[in-house]
Amino acid sequence: MWIEKGKTRVFAVAIDWPGWARSAKDEAGAIDALVEYGPRYKAAVKKRIALPKSADEVRVVERSKGDSSTDFGVPGSPKTDDETVTATELKKLIAVVDASWAAFNAAVKKAKGTTLAKGPRGGGRTLAKIIDHHDDGLRGYVNKIGGDAKAPDIRNELLDALEARNRGDLPDKGPRGGSRWTARQAARRTAWHALDHAWEIEDRA
Repeated sequence: MWIEKGKTRVFAVAIDWPGWARSAKDEAGAIDALVEYGPRYKAAVKKRIALPKSADEVRVVERSKGDSSTDFGVPGSPKTDDETVTATELKKLIAVVDASWAAFNAAVKKAKGTTLAKGPRGGGRTLAKIIDHHDDGLRGYVNKIGGDAKAPDIRNELLDALEARNRGDLPDKGPRGGSRWTARQAARRTAWHALDHAWEIEDRA
């Protein structure tokens, strides 16, 4: 597991399982949340995962300093995400992303026709706005990989871009010199975003 510590928020991230990441105000809370969401994550991705029963069974192998994104509630990526993956690993990443999208679609379908509960202060996006936010996020992610963010089928474009980026067919740098995401980085963010909102919809429906 990887710990990303910001000024006001800490993320606990399962390195080997994209999308399994939870946050809290401190490290202990983040780890507890990660363990709590383990069964939910396993059910979503439909993979054989040895789930920890308690925080005592979780091993932290990497730590890093977070930034404003961490405090805003968006996890980054561990150092291992910088590496190119094998064909087998890429297949696993794509399967997890697909499963995360399926979980998001299922949550949306189940919540259709209902009004999502508001937060304690009356906040929270409507279902339609969550869907738009998720899809807009995908276009941003495709752009970060180096694919065509204007493609009509943005999900397939993202998967194609993942494969192209991992093969080295897309440049490491963007037009302004910024670093592109690797396949691992993109898969991790995509899966997390889909599952985070799927679970939000389920909890608020």
